[in-house]
Amino acid sequence: MSNIIIYTTAYCPYCVQAKRLLKKKDINFIEIAVDKEPEKRLDMMQKSQRRTVPQIFNGDTHIGDCMELYGFESEGTLDKLLA
Repeated sequence: MSNIIIYTTAYCPYCVQAKRLLKKKDINFIEIAVDKEPEKRLDMMQKSQRRTVPQIFNGDTHIGDCMELYGFESEGTLDKLLA
């Protein structure tokens, strides 16, 4: 069972695209909006070593950002990463 967490902001088109792909694949996820909870951005940055959103995790495993998510999908490896 996956434990997908996605850090987002409301105004980020890449966040919208990443969530759209997860929904299309019928993957449940927890969304943490760092624009509404700014203290969570520091958590995201410490875990991912990145400042940009979205950042996607399966539990403690960092999946990456939107482009990486779509890259894994095109390679056919995304389902395994999200399982």
